[in-house]
Amino acid sequence: MALKNSTLKETNTYELEVTVNGETFRAAIDKVFRKEVKKISVPGFRKGKAPRAIIERMYGEDVFFDDAMQDCYPSALDDAAKTAGLKIVTVTSLEAVDASRDGFTFKADIIVEPEVEVEDYKGIEVEKMSTEVTDDMIDHEIEHVRERNSRMVTVEDRAAQTGDTVVIDFEGFCDGEPFDGGKAENYNLELGSNSFIPGFEDQLVGHNTDDEFTIDVKFPDEYQSDSLAGKDAQFKIKLHEIKKKELPEVDDEFVKDVSEKDTVAEYREELREQIAHRLSHEAEHDTEDKIIASLIERVKGEIPSQMFDNEAQNMMREMDMRLRSQGMDLNTYMQYTGMNADSVLEMYKPEAEKRVKMRLILEKIAKLEDTKPSADEIDAEYARMAESYQMDVEKVREIIPEDSVVEDLSVQKAMDFVKDNAVIK
Repeated sequence: MALKNSTLKETNTYELEVTVNGETFRAAIDKVFRKEVKKISVPGFRKGKAPRAIIERMYGEDVFFDDAMQDCYPSALDDAAKTAGLKIVTVTSLEAVDASRDGFTFKADIIVEPEVEVEDYKGIEVEKMSTEVTDDMIDHEIEHVRERNSRMVTVEDRAAQTGDTVVIDFEGFCDGEPFDGGKAENYNLELGSNSFIPGFEDQLVGHNTDDEFTIDVKFPDEYQSDSLAGKDAQFKIKLHEIKKKELPEVDDEFVKDVSEKDTVAEYREELREQIAHRLSHEAEHDTEDKIIASLIERVKGEIPSQMFDNEAQNMMREMDMRLRSQGMDLNTYMQYTGMNADSVLEMYKPEAEKRVKMRLILEKIAKLEDTKPSADEIDAEYARMAESYQMDVEKVREIIPEDSVVEDLSVQKAMDFVKDNAVIK
């Protein structure tokens, strides 16, 4: 296989003329014959048993050429692109020029990854988020713990308030007639949760245990049931019980119940350390996000839209894999959410564009700063992957080409270089 010509047709679009030698082509023809002969019937021979020479005499010497060329195209095109120093994004056209048993020539129009430019990537100024732990943060964390350890108690000495949970029977009517799904008994409803249609929960506030009453509401115009959308309705209510959330007191006994500490002071100090650790990680990620955003603003070059489309497709496949690991799949998810493949891809487009731009920028910086990893770093990465996949290192090396590992490490080292040279305020 050899690159014959490489011609720039327009920005990021090349025409490659590629030759495949006779030895490679004949091997591909042999492979196709072994696969297809089982399907071929020739008079005088059992199906699948006709000699190749007979088949070629009947159907022509080139009977297996098209399938053999299809078999050769991918690797031949990849080798030619590497020779030309190009990375293929997509192939827009492909046609054979000539073919014989001595080999064939084909032309392919390809869209390639662009050569982007990025300026001023050293000394990027970013403002680091504060990692100061305040007493309010600690108090907020304690309130969360109190919420998790709260209990519901029955209220008997007052009317229902926003924030209470009421136990009710209800039945809904439109034009004096009950409607499907509008009835329940002993239903627990938190007032103020906005889980019912507007106005429903508000009209329960102020009522007492054992009250029976009717409320008037109107279904939203965009309600999920077309038969109820925009309609006036009445609900008959029976209020059985009012409950409120009771939070535990913050004292030493509470601390012993929720932690390994003995006193409130010790617990607050433990929370301070935990929050500080969390804020440190958040600040690190926030700083990196700001650096990435700043780098993306600096990119110069015409990036093919197909790169964004391909990345969005990759993200959708990743989503399908995640869903499958959770016992679902993408098709089921789309049915539940009312989405389709196009809307999922559209959802991923903004993030896909960021990913593509960032990868191109870091690949450029990797070249400029020569961030190629050492042999030890490559070995360490293979060891890390082997541990992660729970596989033998040599098996991982067989599956994942070293070129791919080198490229990923170079990009990561380029990002580290930018971060190390950033000005953090």
